Amino acid sequence: SVFISGLMTAIITTVTHQSEEMFHKEEPEFVDGQFRSTRDAVCSNPFSEWLWGGMQYQLEHHLFPTMPRYKYPALVPKVKEFAEENNLDFRITPEFELLKLNFDLYTDVGFLPAVEGAPSSRKNW
Repeated sequence: SVFISGLMTAIITTVTHQSEEMFHKEEPEFVDGQFRSTRDAVCSNPFSEWLWGGMQYQLEHHLFPTMPRYKYPALVPKVKEFAEENNLDFRITPEFELLKLNFDLYTDVGFLPAVEGAPSSRKNW
């Protein structure tokens, strides 16, 4: 049960981050950076809503980390309005499409050529 719950937590957390923009040299302003590096998920049913445990509101969580999760649904329209007024991209994607985006990213990264001179990730035992 610990393995399953850990796997589910990892999957839900990574899909709302890893298919997003990464900043290597740029240091964006806080709010702009949150809009560009996270995305919300649309859950298709009540079980899925429960399973995601509020993490489907990833942008709201990043902008207001101390706000209780049960308030996030009411916050979404305000965040969308703020995004429109400030020309920011409010990213929200259906849950299974988001899972596919993340899987595709892992696939792309897995097939990248090795970086010349980079230390090996495998140890010779």
